[in-house]
Amino acid sequence: MHALCSVRAVEDALGIQIPNNARILRNIIEGIQYVQDHVVHFYHLHALDWVDVVSALQADPKATSDLAQSISDWPKSSTDYFATVKAKLEAYVNSGQLGPFANAYWGHPAYKLPPEANLMAVAHYLEALDWQRDVIRAHALLGSKNPHLQTYLVGGMASPIDPNSQSAINADTLARLKDLFGRAREFVEKVYLPDVLAVAPFYLDWAGIGGGVGNFLSYGDFADSNGTPWIPQGYILGKDLSKVYPLDQQQVKEYVTRSWYDTKDEKAGLHPWDGETRPRYTGPKPPYEFLETDQKYTWMKAPRLDEQPMEVGPLARMLVAYANGHQRVQEVVNAVLGTLGVGPEVLFSTLGRTAARCIETVVMAEKLIGWVDELAASMKGGDLKIHAWEGWDPSKWPAEAKGWGHTEAPRGALGHWIHIKDQKIFNYQAVVPSTWNCSPRDANGVSGPYEAALLGTPIADPAKPLEVLRTIHSFDPCMACGVHLLDAQGREILNVAVDSANGFVSPLLKFRGRV
Repeated sequence: MHALCSVRAVEDALGIQIPNNARILRNIIEGIQYVQDHVVHFYHLHALDWVDVVSALQADPKATSDLAQSISDWPKSSTDYFATVKAKLEAYVNSGQLGPFANAYWGHPAYKLPPEANLMAVAHYLEALDWQRDVIRAHALLGSKNPHLQTYLVGGMASPIDPNSQSAINADTLARLKDLFGRAREFVEKVYLPDVLAVAPFYLDWAGIGGGVGNFLSYGDFADSNGTPWIPQGYILGKDLSKVYPLDQQQVKEYVTRSWYDTKDEKAGLHPWDGETRPRYTGPKPPYEFLETDQKYTWMKAPRLDEQPMEVGPLARMLVAYANGHQRVQEVVNAVLGTLGVGPEVLFSTLGRTAARCIETVVMAEKLIGWVDELAASMKGGDLKIHAWEGWDPSKWPAEAKGWGHTEAPRGALGHWIHIKDQKIFNYQAVVPSTWNCSPRDANGVSGPYEAALLGTPIADPAKPLEVLRTIHSFDPCMACGVHLLDAQGREILNVAVDSANGFVSPLLKFRGRV
């Protein structure tokens, strides 16, 4: 997603229009990323906040089979199948090595699912591991690898299209994509959505917890041939779905009043084109300037849109789309709410955030094959162009230019701002989804979405704050550089060490195994 934003920023600065095929390829690549990422998030990063894995050992495989078959016709739902999963789980436990299920709060009083529902969820957790590895092969076909695709270029794409070449995107490629996307949609509709609808009734109290700031921002994305974004652009204020405000990116500012960065005026926000990223820390060496902790508490900046904090992500996108009259989003949202017997007000919550991610996955999985058909029609019409080469003539570039590249990453609104002088980057700033959501208090003392969402959260056991994880994980945080976990007395309960030589975080986060 950063690759896409970066090329869009330069294209915006230099006025480069990409070919139609490049637009379609970008939509397909980003769309399957949504589907895979959301399923991985639910099962592997968030479901275990609701599912007690150890409780599944008490489940009756026959009763689990009956439950699974009552909510879906997914073929993997026999008694023997769930008995096999239970035996596999028992082997983990008996060995003393829970593997991916280690470092958790099993038996926590906040868990409410019966053993059979827990066993079903564990089975689908394991299935999703294989499923996600399969469907993301689409990125290998179109981008050479996943993650960090290699085919984004300023002006278009580097993926050649040629029906007569085996080394280019051809009819066989399209057929393979349609097969992958068909399997992706089947899992979403027959496993992911039914699981969410099965789990949610046990946790309807969470429809009143974790509401956050009540403001929601979408940059919009997935443009059609006329440039109209399929996911609408705009923002909502104060949970008011009667109006979607038009977006002006010039109103974006970042504050560092509570952040460990230097700036000329800590009470003034800076637009990203004028933004600075100057850490206020010299490390454990002379002059020994360590971090100030009286008024500052994070490496995250505080982005604001017209001085307002904004939540970004699937809930923000689905709310903006719903309020904007997006027909298919309205249909799926209303169907989910009707099944649960609740009104739209429950969307402003931890549970609503989790449901919105699933709703978005359903509509995205439906859309993917349509984009493949659109690419096929373009190829059939003789259009094989993938790049606007005429834009790459530095002699014709302006002496100075500014650009804004934006996308809706799975986690939310992502923006890159570039300032070019004399054909070189003069300034470059990125405001990422987790910066919006993890924003600290700004110069006016207003909290960001995470902080606001945690207010009033009931916690059964402060030493095992499972409830905090439920809300924070519902945002799908990406916070490797911004994690600071302390208990109410200020005692450190997590220590994350970065192995810079090998490029990974070690040890694995012991606080529920993930952040």
